[in-house]
Amino acid sequence: MEPPRPPHTSESTVPSPSASDVACSSLMAVEDEVAEMTLTVKWSGKEYTVRVCCDDSVAELKRRICELTNVLPKRQKLLYPKLANKFGDDSLMLSQFNLKPSIKMTMIGTVEDDIIIDQLDSPKIVDDFDLGQDEIVDIKDKDVNKQKLRRRISQYKIKLRNPCREGKKLLVLDIDYTLFDHRSPAESPLELMRPYLHEFLSSVYAEYDIIIWSATSMKWIELKMGQLGVLNNPIYKITALLDHLAMVTVQTDSHGTFECKPLGLIWAHFPQFYSSMNTIMLDDLRRNFVMNPQNGLTIRPFRKAHLNRSSDQELAKLSQYLLAISELPDLSSLNHRDWESYTEDSSKRRRQS
Repeated sequence: MEPPRPPHTSESTVPSPSASDVACSSLMAVEDEVAEMTLTVKWSGKEYTVRVCCDDSVAELKRRICELTNVLPKRQKLLYPKLANKFGDDSLMLSQFNLKPSIKMTMIGTVEDDIIIDQLDSPKIVDDFDLGQDEIVDIKDKDVNKQKLRRRISQYKIKLRNPCREGKKLLVLDIDYTLFDHRSPAESPLELMRPYLHEFLSSVYAEYDIIIWSATSMKWIELKMGQLGVLNNPIYKITALLDHLAMVTVQTDSHGTFECKPLGLIWAHFPQFYSSMNTIMLDDLRRNFVMNPQNGLTIRPFRKAHLNRSSDQELAKLSQYLLAISELPDLSSLNHRDWESYTEDSSKRRRQS
C-alpha cells in the first residue's frame, strides 16, 4: 500500500454541511473525502467545535474531543437527549445515530494534568486475536480506512525529539508489555522495566531510528519513559513519541471495532527517510499493525515482572535479529513471525564462515 500524501500536499476538500443537510447517514461523500459534520461540545463552561465524519465511531469522536480539551476518552461522558446510553459504546458508528448537523452536546470529564498515572490508570489487559489473511487485506485496502488515515495524517503533528538520520531504518516500539510491565506490583518503575532494555536500544540505535508509539496519553508516555531513563539517554536517542491520538479505528466483521497503529502516518510525514521497505514495528498486540501487517513483529508480552525478570531474554534475542536484517534492502519481504529461526540460522552461518 502506497503511503498517503503528506499534509502539505493539496487535496480536494469537503464543503461544510449546510442547515438544509439531512441526517448524517444520508450525507454523500464529495470526491474522495467522506462528508463531515460539525458538533458543538459544552464542557467546563466553554463550547468546543468538533468536526467528525459520518463513518467515524464514538471512539473517534472522543479522541477528537480529547484533542481540544485534554480529557482522555476513558474519562469522558457524553450527554445528548435520548442518546446518552449509545455514546457509552465506543464501537458504535455515528452514522447509526441519525444525528443532525451542528448538534450540541455536553461532556462531563476531568483533565488529568495533576494526576500521577499509576497502575490503576494504565490501560487494561486486552486479549489479542488473529485475523484471517483475507480480512487483513480487506482492512488495509478499504477506502474508508484509507480516508481515515489521510485525515489522521492531516490532523496529527509529529514532534521530533531528535532529527531523522539519513540511511537509517526505522524501529517503532510499543510500551506496555513490550518494554514495560505496567500491571505487576513493584516499589519502583525500574523493577517493571523489561530486562536488557537499555542494552537493546543502544545496540539497535546503530542501524535504526527509534520511535515509541503507545496506545496511551502523551503524559503517560513521557512519565514512564522518563522514569526508565529512555528519553535522555547519552548512548541512544529517541526520534519521536506518538500517543493514542495518532491511532485510527477500523471495523471488522469477525472482531468488531478496534484501534490500530497505521505506519502510513509516519511514512507520510517523513517520506524521504522512512517507508514500508525500511520499517519494523514491535508490539505485543498484532492487531495494532493490521494496516501494515508486513511490517509488524509480535513480541512476547512481558508480564509478572517480579517472577520473569531473571529469565526474560526477548530483547536480547531481538537485538540480534534486528541487526541481522538491517543490511537487507526490504524488511517488508520478511516473515517476521519466523524471526527466531532467522536468528538461529544467521548464527550458524556466522559460525561456519
